Amino acid sequence: MASPRASRAWTRRQFLVRSAFSLPIASLATPSISRAADRPQILGGIQSGDVSDGSAVNWGRAGRPARMQVEWSTVESFKSIIASASGDALPDADFTSKLLLTDLPPGQDIIYRLRFDDIATGLGGESRIGHFRTAPAASHSISFLWSGDTAGQGWGIDASRGGYRSYRTMLDNRPDFFVHSGDHIYADCAILPEQKLPNGEIWRNIVTEEKSEVAQTLAQFRSNYKYNHLDEHFRAFHAEVPMFAQWDDHEVTNDWSPTGSYDGTGYDDDGTPRLVARARRAFFDFMPIRDIGSRQGRVYRKIAYGPLLDVFIIDMRSYRDGTWNKGDDHRGWILGAEQLAWLKRELSASGATWKVIAADLPIGLISLDAVALGDGPPDRREHEIADLLSSIKRAGIRNIVWLTADMHYTAAHYYDPNKAQFQDFEPFWEFVSGPLHAGSWSPGELDDTFGPVPMYQHGCSAEQGENLAPCFGLQFFGRVDIDGTTGVMTVTLKDVDNRDLWSVDLLPQLQMRPAVVAKHS
Repeated sequence: MASPRASRAWTRRQFLVRSAFSLPIASLATPSISRAADRPQILGGIQSGDVSDGSAVNWGRAGRPARMQVEWSTVESFKSIIASASGDALPDADFTSKLLLTDLPPGQDIIYRLRFDDIATGLGGESRIGHFRTAPAASHSISFLWSGDTAGQGWGIDASRGGYRSYRTMLDNRPDFFVHSGDHIYADCAILPEQKLPNGEIWRNIVTEEKSEVAQTLAQFRSNYKYNHLDEHFRAFHAEVPMFAQWDDHEVTNDWSPTGSYDGTGYDDDGTPRLVARARRAFFDFMPIRDIGSRQGRVYRKIAYGPLLDVFIIDMRSYRDGTWNKGDDHRGWILGAEQLAWLKRELSASGATWKVIAADLPIGLISLDAVALGDGPPDRREHEIADLLSSIKRAGIRNIVWLTADMHYTAAHYYDPNKAQFQDFEPFWEFVSGPLHAGSWSPGELDDTFGPVPMYQHGCSAEQGENLAPCFGLQFFGRVDIDGTTGVMTVTLKDVDNRDLWSVDLLPQLQMRPAVVAKHS
């Protein structure tokens, strides 16, 4: 028997499909006679994002200069419109448009209707229906997903193999929101017509001209995001589930850092790599992310989702140093002084039961590109993480959980100071889950700097090798459920077929060490 939540979701899904074609447009008047060619069209899907207790961002893209019109309602009939707004979609932003709506009622399912009007004539195009749920004002149960890594290693959309299947599976989970941990695109990976699979079969991609090369121009970076919208599961998921977006390296190029990566496209007068500037612009054009305002193009931010949850989305790319060599004794950085101070301050001020740090990289998996550099005391950019962890302990902050992707397998790590070289911190959990649709890897090596213990890990076997295609099923995401009555957080690692691989119940604690009950399937 379906749960009440699942039943409501299925009804809404049926409504969305039906209403996109049959609902009348009540308050957005449209001329009665016109040719379809005169009306601006929605290209790709529609999206919402950065949903909090009283606000959300809506996103759409037109095929030509147009004005985006959005109406919001709490009823599927749209008999009652709680707000409406409009914004221009112009060539400078590749005809994308974003609207921030405020003063929304908390804890409500919001149905929105989006369309584009011709700026000159006012003729309205097709309408599409989307959905998001605002954060609760009281301690109600919350469910959300996280993962990352889409269309990597040349594995694009093979329609005969189901396309981006993970997005269909995630939609079946009906989460309140989704945290994308980065690598929305692989700008440095071309999508070519075919790739050969280990079993001799052929993977056949949908291809576009601009995605057939490594991105250098602004148009090519934008084309990477447009490519994802060609997949039906991607479009259906984002119409129904709001996204909290962060970025990692492949939104620009592999393993980039602002001071340590060569940029063949050149540099601006202030030293900014042009490749990074173009990639950042494309990211903000196509992501339903709010403008934080204090710094142009800032990704790190906090999203409050009711009294049980604050999500801290951090940026481990934009402010890092370029130190790579093991022998370098420089006290490096990966967050930067300003972001680190912000994170300490916001964690300390948070009144939410759970504080989730959404990171684009793991802490304890050894990689010259990430944090962990090998066994031993903190070295270079590990010093910032040590500083953060010890400040959390001194401030008495509890119930912090780290979520990330990046490594193309799934894992649960318990960080134990008793097993660490650096011990001035309280134990915490880090969960890794990905990719969504990219090559799969085998589990990586952990270092002992912060004492990570692998409680679970699953990826490619040695026999399967690396960069295993998505059709072999090693695609992963994670689910978090917070019980509104007890406050217990359940973290479940799942695969593309919606199997529960491993889960753990975390009890909210005031004392020093969290109580945990592990569950295996």
